[in-house]
Amino acid sequence: MEGAGFTEEVDLYELLSIEKTASGDEIKKAYRKAALKYHPDKVPEEQRAESEIKFKEVTQAYDILGDDDKRHLYDTHGMAAFDKSRGGPGAGGEEVDLNDILSQMFGFNMGAGGPGGMPGGGGPRRPRKGPNEEQEYKVTLEELYRGKTVKFAANKQIVCGSCKGSGGREKAKSATCDRCKGQGMQDAIRQIGPGMMRRETVLCDHCAGSGQVYKEKDRCKKCKGKRTVQEKKALEIYIPRGSMHGERIVLEGEADQNPDQIPGDIIFTLVEEPHDDFTRLGYDLSAELKITLGEALGGFSRTVLKHLDGRGIALERPRGSILRPGDCLKIEGEGMPMKKGDAKGDLYLLVDIEFPEDGWLKDDKEYDSLQKMLPPPNPPIEAEEVDEVEYEEDADIEQMGANSGDPRFATEWEDEDDMDDGQAQCQTQ
Repeated sequence: MEGAGFTEEVDLYELLSIEKTASGDEIKKAYRKAALKYHPDKVPEEQRAESEIKFKEVTQAYDILGDDDKRHLYDTHGMAAFDKSRGGPGAGGEEVDLNDILSQMFGFNMGAGGPGGMPGGGGPRRPRKGPNEEQEYKVTLEELYRGKTVKFAANKQIVCGSCKGSGGREKAKSATCDRCKGQGMQDAIRQIGPGMMRRETVLCDHCAGSGQVYKEKDRCKKCKGKRTVQEKKALEIYIPRGSMHGERIVLEGEADQNPDQIPGDIIFTLVEEPHDDFTRLGYDLSAELKITLGEALGGFSRTVLKHLDGRGIALERPRGSILRPGDCLKIEGEGMPMKKGDAKGDLYLLVDIEFPEDGWLKDDKEYDSLQKMLPPPNPPIEAEEVDEVEYEEDADIEQMGANSGDPRFATEWEDEDDMDDGQAQCQTQ
């Protein structure tokens, strides 16, 4: 099934691993866990394409289940409620008749007489909203930190102003379209997969859905009888500071226009691009704190990194305060800005110590002096027999267990539920 971006019928509750009685908070927590698991930036390159599909599915599932109205539609009608090819919300339900479905699909006022009125339609109906236009919009972490206003020119379809969407000249008489018999719609076959076809009802391309046609001499000179024309319009979207990956920016009523329809919306879904230095999780940021061995042992006072707004971040570590590989420093209020108020998340700095190269000291005296300053080595481990062995440098621990048949090789050892707990162990700077 192709509703809401899914290629087959799915159970959204099962997709998020929750019960149908789950509360809003439980749905949000389940989505956060699933999104973290399937985020394309968190998986190896070879798994990225598959993970991106799964990430979009759980995001769309949350978009439906996280909204009370959409969730009610899903619980009542399933994914058919979101499949426009079946008529949209309530398709197949007890309270929806054929006219409702067709008007949902094509925006006609279903009264008597076809697209401008279907026989037995029970009187005129208000115009339906046209389809939305959705696309992704890539943004950098800097743009999400500062906020951004984007101006662009869009070629959009509008109702012809000369003929008011009729397709004919003023006072010209139209004839019933012989292709759709005045219905404004016709059957079509569409391929939905290898060897898989689906029968659909689509707008008649001969009469542009009006059910009426004009002789060539009576057609509108501006739109040539097509009822709509192309226009270039300047549009603008505003991305608030602190916006997140997957959020939607909506330009209401800016989608293509069609006669007898209320224009749909243009919807941009934000796609956060990976950053070279920072990693984001919610409103918190993390980055590596690269220091030398001397700084780790003897302290330092310097600017350690440039923030997303161009500011330098300076730290001071007193002598005697040693940093070790894997240590984490937390700087409160230096994460991503929150949409409401002036509050910000936190910045976590993960210590990465740069050790000197081999042979960095000149002679044995310097090594002797260094060893006298450093703590003494650990005593040797006592054993009945001792072997002097050779070893390989720069070994890859990820290859441990390769080709051994052990099912634990190359599996995820880290429990995702403990990821947030790891942040709590960081020191506060």
